[in-house]
Amino acid sequence: MSKRIVLTWHVEEGTGPMLLRVFLRHYKHLSKRALAAVKFSGGQLLVNGTVVTVRAVVQAGDLVEVHLPPEERSESLVPEHVALDVVYEDEHLMVVNKSSEMLTIPSRKHPTGSLAQAVIGHYEKSGIHATFHPVNRLDRGTSGLLTIAKHRYAHERMQTSQKSGNLKRQYVAVIQGTLQRATGRIEAPIGRNPSSIIERQVRDDGKQAITHYQTLAKSASHALVELTLETGRTHQIRVHLSWLGHPLLGDDLYGGDVSLLSRQALHCHRLSLVHPITKEEMRFQTPLPGDMQHCLGELGLHDSLKERGF
Repeated sequence: MSKRIVLTWHVEEGTGPMLLRVFLRHYKHLSKRALAAVKFSGGQLLVNGTVVTVRAVVQAGDLVEVHLPPEERSESLVPEHVALDVVYEDEHLMVVNKSSEMLTIPSRKHPTGSLAQAVIGHYEKSGIHATFHPVNRLDRGTSGLLTIAKHRYAHERMQTSQKSGNLKRQYVAVIQGTLQRATGRIEAPIGRNPSSIIERQVRDDGKQAITHYQTLAKSASHALVELTLETGRTHQIRVHLSWLGHPLLGDDLYGGDVSLLSRQALHCHRLSLVHPITKEEMRFQTPLPGDMQHCLGELGLHDSLKERGF
């Protein structure tokens, strides 16, 4: 039996009588689309245990419940029952540690084996009727922390939070060469390479892209760098570092050497967010995967991981 997601709030003290529609739209930020789905797709609105419409009047102390309708998922999202590294999970969101081999969503070239299909399989086993709502995405070849909302409302709230800078991600990368400054800010617009459907490049007519970096350790030939995204363009870190002449180790799309690693040496190792329902500040961290640790060992940089608390 599918589990129904229920959002529950008490109308705050000091809040005068108002229409339920006003409370949900302006105080709890439910979109018109979300309310329409509740009305027409099998959801319910309750005040103090009684089924009502958005025209009901609520006042301080009332208990408001929004029973979200089941979500329809794309037929292409066939459930796959594979192991997931779940770092955190509740009824509203998941944080997973994605392996480098997985795509976030299936593609024409890779129709199976995606994180989306694994998550749908996880939902199926747990009796959750929801579709896949990634809040952020990681390229195939990039590993690390990724946030998934379990319903439309959580997704909308977390996307808003991300735009306002309250969902932050920090990455670790191994780059070729060493950056001139130990810390810095890369601001260079990114757009599509007109000769490729996949590749991006720095170009004057691209969208604003800003990356902050800090060198954690370096050798004569390579460096371990921590990076924070201020914007979230496709391939942003990979493009910015390649543009500076320091491509990621293993990133053959942007000029990286593949002799030590067959995928880009990029891992999202820290993530912080504000919970969409409880408003709690949450922080997560995951260690570097074995292939990147092996590369750092080969480059003589492995000891720096312990010094940095990895």
